[in-house]
This record gives sequence, structure tokens and C-alpha cells, in this order.
Amino acid sequence: MNERENKIDQLTAKLEELSKRQGLFQRDIDALKEELDMLRYAEPSFKPQAEQPLVAKAPEVLISAEPPKVVVARTITPPVTESAKAKKVFNLEKFIGENLINKIGIAVLVIGVAIGAKYAIEHQLISPLTRIILGYLMGLGLLGVAIRLKKNYESFSAVILSGAMAILYFITFAAYSIYHLLPQELTFAIMVMLTTFTVFAALKYSMQVIAHIGLVGAYAVPFLLSKGEGKVAILFSYMAIINAGILVIGFRKYWKALYYSSFAITWLIYMSWIATKYDMAQHFGLALTFLAIFFAIFYTTFLAYKLKRLEKFVITDVGLLLLNSFLFFGFGYGILVDHPLGGQLLGIFTVINALIHFGVCTVIYRLKLADRNMFYLMAGLVLTFITIAIPVQLNGSWVTLVWAGEAALLFWIGRTKNVTAYEWMSYPLIILAFISILQDWQGAYGQYMSTIDYTPVFNINVLTAMLFVAAMGFIIRINHTYQGTQEPNGKGGSVFIAIATPAIMLIVLYSIFSLEISEYWNRLYASSAIELKEAGLDYAETYYNNDLGYFRTIWQIIYSFAFFSILALVNIRWFKRKSLGYVSLVLFGYALLLFLFYGLYILSELRDSYIHKELGLYFKHGGFNVGIRYIALALLGVLYFSIFKLLKEVLQNKALRVTYDIVLFTSIWWIASSELINLMDLFYFENPYRLALSIMWGIMALLFIIWGISKKRKHIRILAIAVAGITLIKLFAYDMSHFDTIAKTLAFVSLGILLLVISFLYNKYKHFIFDDNDTNP
Repeated sequence: MNERENKIDQLTAKLEELSKRQGLFQRDIDALKEELDMLRYAEPSFKPQAEQPLVAKAPEVLISAEPPKVVVARTITPPVTESAKAKKVFNLEKFIGENLINKIGIAVLVIGVAIGAKYAIEHQLISPLTRIILGYLMGLGLLGVAIRLKKNYESFSAVILSGAMAILYFITFAAYSIYHLLPQELTFAIMVMLTTFTVFAALKYSMQVIAHIGLVGAYAVPFLLSKGEGKVAILFSYMAIINAGILVIGFRKYWKALYYSSFAITWLIYMSWIATKYDMAQHFGLALTFLAIFFAIFYTTFLAYKLKRLEKFVITDVGLLLLNSFLFFGFGYGILVDHPLGGQLLGIFTVINALIHFGVCTVIYRLKLADRNMFYLMAGLVLTFITIAIPVQLNGSWVTLVWAGEAALLFWIGRTKNVTAYEWMSYPLIILAFISILQDWQGAYGQYMSTIDYTPVFNINVLTAMLFVAAMGFIIRINHTYQGTQEPNGKGGSVFIAIATPAIMLIVLYSIFSLEISEYWNRLYASSAIELKEAGLDYAETYYNNDLGYFRTIWQIIYSFAFFSILALVNIRWFKRKSLGYVSLVLFGYALLLFLFYGLYILSELRDSYIHKELGLYFKHGGFNVGIRYIALALLGVLYFSIFKLLKEVLQNKALRVTYDIVLFTSIWWIASSELINLMDLFYFENPYRLALSIMWGIMALLFIIWGISKKRKHIRILAIAVAGITLIKLFAYDMSHFDTIAKTLAFVSLGILLLVISFLYNKYKHFIFDDNDTNP
């Protein structure tokens, strides 16, 4: 035992020694790592105290019993100079003094010259020639100052030069348009020279401010001096010269702000002129000519720099190209449509748009001048305009088709080719197409008092709507197909495509046939007008067949039942989407409330019309006035069935099933009451239907109780008790004062018996009802 214990003690001591040495080794390793890090990250000029290589020192450290001395390296931080601080901190004073003040100053100077010129003109202070000479001297003087300062003060010189060019534009326009001192040829020669020089200066300085103030600022010249002479040809020629200068810049520089400004100003001026001053007899050719010139200049400007440098088009570039194309097409269509000959050329004009984009697309493809996004965009424009050429030639629903087709195309390119910009651009186009189709309907429907021929269903309005629905369905399909592979559109885009686009598609699909039903019956109603002159009156009164208006409403309700039922069943069969299921529930609630509160009233009016046959010599009141009631009830039953299946197979929500039961039994009670009144009216029973209602409500309360007990549905039993309570209130509050003795007796006895039966059932099955929990619906 002693030998064994000695052995244990020896091993324990050795283990403790090894543990100590392990701790020392770990400390040595940590110290070496720290020293190595210090040597790596210290300043290059700093030399550590230990110059020996670590490899030579390592063995000594590893075998040393004492912890090594760690050499701490100091990190020397270079001082922060004033220039470095200036780079990091934005200097507001510097910005205002060097940048902002000079721009404000030159703008104020130009405005001052304009105001002074107007004052001198209005008060005849100096002769026209003197005014022009002084203006040129001021402009040229500023130009000389700018050139003089360019070497040492380039930024300041650029601002001065910009103001000088704006003044020279100003004076040249005034000399020609107001004072008639310059002939037209010389005026445009001077403006071309000024534009050329401004373009040259902008490129020489490589500063966008020159182009902004010198070119875009020149747009204000005609308006500052205008007295309403309406010289639109001169104005548009002037604008074309300025835009041509911007086009030249576009081949060398890509100054977005310059393009945006000139683009917006040009089209706003053109749009305002079209809206307020355009006269087809005087301006038809002029409007089309300058429309084409502006479109061509901006089209080339937006392509020039990108194609030259083979740069990728971003969303703003694509947006401007599309907007420019549709402005050209929209204004061109508006000019042509009212012209006797132009109205026949709308289809050709659309094809011309397609050919323009096809030419550009071909050049881009063959010469490989741009990225694939640009090629897809041009190809999309070609397809869009070719697609709508025939509808444009036949009808004015072109805007809807353009936007819907373009939205589908852009979404397809964006999602399948993973080009996010295109997909985002499709979203506003979807909204615009939806607004456009609403405007189309506003102009197409509700004109039933006119004599215009109308073909139900098979007309351009339905065709346009179906093409719109097809475009939206295509977008939804693409979204579903590529949803699992990529999500380039972000959360907002996903929500829009998943919710807004299907909603828009369903609204259009539902509305178009609802509008067709309304239009059909409204036209029948309008054509049923007859004039009758009553005895003793000097004038004839106009009468209409009111049954036709009632049929319009009830057929729209029946159509709603059918549409919402199909929607729910399609969701059950193919999509199984809960979001669409909740939409179906909302639509079901809307249709049900409409029928209960308004549809049953309309049906009662049709029944009364059939019974009394008002103006029967002139209007036909057939048995269908009553028969349509049962068509409506049958379709409501189908809708209830589809919602039941939806709750069971898709939504699977217990609370919703309880709500469904309550709504169903309430509807049965409501409709049964209406049907009782209907039958009693048809069989010419008067007043006793009040008594019959009380008795029927009591019977229904009993039946609801039996159903609630047998199916263990607490909510049905509570509904039955509520019906019984309403029946009692009616009995005491109404029946007591309106019934005779026999009717009162019958009502009270019947209801009393029914209530007793209900109480008996509760007592007989109380263990079945209350001891166990109610089953789930």
C-alpha cells in the first residue's frame, strides 16, 4: 500500500508541475503575440527597444521559468492639421462666399436688366436702338470680364460668363421681336452664334452652370418681353435653337440637371400653348412640326452620351425616354384626332412611332452601342406601338392599351432579366392604365339617352377591358413564376404586385360586365318612353317602364352573386390564397347586404308591378317579374355554398365559421320573412301577413334551437333566443294594437306553445348541451 501511495503522490506532483509550466507557456505565447502586433502596427519611424529577431528570442522565452519582459510599443498619432479639418468639416461660409453669392448676384443682375429694359420701354426713356446697343454693351462687357478672370478665378468667371450669355440672348430677341431692328435671318444667325459660343464655353470650362444659366435661363427671355403678340413660330424656333445647343453638349457631357430642366421647360411651354392657344385652322402644321423637332432633339440628347460611352441606363434615363416618347405620341394623337384628315391617320401615326423606335433599336443591336437594358426598352416600345396601332385607328382607348401593354412589358423585362429599374417603372404605369380605363368608361357609359347605336358585350369597351385584364394577369403570372428565384423589387414592390395588381384586375373584370348590364337596361328604359296627354291638360307627360330600371338593379345583383361565387371557387380549386379568400368574404358581405336591404325591395316592386299592372296597355308586366326572384335566391345559395367551401378548405378559421353560421341563419330568417310577404301578396292576402310573420318567427326560433342542440352550436341557440325575443317585442309592441281578438289569441297561443317547446328541449337535453363542450363548426 505504501508503494502504491508513493506512486500516487509522485504522479500528482508531476501533474501539478506540468500544469504550472503549461500556464507559463501560455503566458509566454500571449506576450509574444502582443509584441508582434505592436511591431506590425507601430509607426514606420519608430524602432522598438528589442532589435533581436523574434525567432532567436523565442527559445529563451520558452525555456525561461520567469515571465518574459514585454516591450510596449508606443503608437505615434500624427497631428491633425488645419487642412485636414477643413476637408472633413463643411465650411458654410466658404460655400456661401465662393459659390452661392455669385449665382444669386448674376441672377439678380439679369433680372435687373430685364426690369430696367421693361421700364425704359414702357416710359419711352431712350430710343429702341439705344436700348439694344446698351444691352449688347453690357452683355459684351460682362463677357470680357469673365474671360479676363478665367485664368485665376475660373468658377467665378463661369458664373459671370453665364449671365453675359443670358443678357445677349435677351437683347437679340428684343431687337428682333419687339423693335424689329434685326431681320429674321440675321437674328437667327446671331442666336446660333450665341448658342455655339455658350456650348463651347460650357465644354471649355467643363461647368454645368454655364449651360444652365446661359441656355436654360434663356427660356425666360420671350416671356419677360412678351406683350401677347402670339408669335409662336418664333418662340418655338428660339426654343429649338437652345435645345440644339443642349444636344451638342450631350455628345460630350452627361449633365442630368441640364437635360431635366430643358426637357421640363420645353414640354410645359408646349403643353400650355396646346391647351390655351392652339387653333387647328392656323396651327395644325406648325404644332406637328415643332412637336417632331422637340421629340427628336430630346430623343437624341438622352441617347447621345450613353451610346457614345456605352454606359448603362439607370431608371431616370429610362423614365425620360419613355416620357418623351409618350408625350410625342400623346400630343400628336391629340393634334391629329380633331383634324378631318389627321383623324384617319392615327393608326399610321402609331406605326410611325413604332418605326422610329425600331430604327434606333436596330442600330443599337447591330453596332452594340448600349447594354441589354436599352435594347429591351427600345424593343418594348416597338412592340407596344405596333400592338396598339389597330385599336388606335378604330377607337380612342389607345391610352389604356399603351400603359397596360407597357406595364406588362416592363415588368416582364424587369423580373425575368433581373432589371429592377424596369420593374419599378411598371408600377406607376399600372396605376395610370387603371385611371385611364375608368376615364374611358366615364365617356362610354351613361349615354343611353342618345341615339348612338350600341352593341352589348361585343364592343370596343369590353375588348379594351379584357386586354387590360390579360395584361394584369400576365404580370401576376410572371410574379408568381419568378417569386421563388429572385426578389428584385423590394418589400414595397412585392406588396404592390401581390395585392394591388390582382385587386385592380378584379375590379376591372367585375366592373366591365356590370357596366354592360347597366347600359343595356338603361337603353331599354330610355327607349320605352311614351307621351300621354291626360284629359283637361294642354301638355303631354312622358312615362317610362319602371320595371326595366328594376330589372337592371336585380340583374346586377345576380351578376355579383355569380362573379363572387366563381372567384371563391377558383381560389379553392387553383390558388388556395388566404388573402384572396378574405377579399371574397368582404365581397360576399357587400353583395349580401345589398340584396337584403335593397334587392328584396326591388323584387317587391317588381311583384307589385306584376300584380297591379300599372299602364298595362302600354307596358308589359309578365310573370318574370316574380320568377326572377328565385333566380336571385338560387345564385345567393351558390354564393353561400362557395363561401362555406372557402372557409372549410382555405381559411380554416373557427371564428369565421361561427360568423358564417350566424349570417346564414339570419339571412334565412330575413329572406323567409320576405318570401312569406311575397306569397301572401301574390295570393291577395291583406293584413294577416303580420300575424303569419309572428307565428313563422316563433317556428323559426324553435327550428334554430333544434339545430343548435343537435349540432351542439351555442351561437345558433343564442341566435334562436334572439329571434324569439324579437318576436315577443313585436307581439307586445305592435300586434297588440293592430290585431283583433282572434288574431291576438292565435298569435299569443302559437308563440306561447313554441316557447314552451323550446324550454322543454333545453330541459330535456340540458346534459347534452351543457355538460359537454360545443363542437367546433
